[in-house]
Amino acid sequence: MKETFYSKSLAERWLSFSLDEQMGNMGADIGRAANAQNTDKKRSQISFELGLELLNLTMKDPKNQTKLSELNRLKEELIECFLGENKRNLTSEYWNDYFYSYSVAAVAKYYK
Repeated sequence: MKETFYSKSLAERWLSFSLDEQMGNMGADIGRAANAQNTDKKRSQISFELGLELLNLTMKDPKNQTKLSELNRLKEELIECFLGENKRNLTSEYWNDYFYSYSVAAVAKYYK
């Protein structure tokens, strides 16, 4: 795995995003990874690594420290799904559904 895809400036800007924004953006990469998992392994791997990097940035964000157990569990599930045996048979629909509410919540704040 490549050590880092995103620039240092994004890593710094990432801290200004709400958890919903972080999860929604991360979900876009994970969704791309899941959607390409059976058709384009290289694209899936790159998107997964991007999403995992964003998850790691999210876990390092001081405002998310109370959510670490859930974020760690998410990381375990993602690694099992994309790098392990995917014993729970988690599909692209599952991951898209999981991250959808975060995306909606992140966008909704701009329409209040």
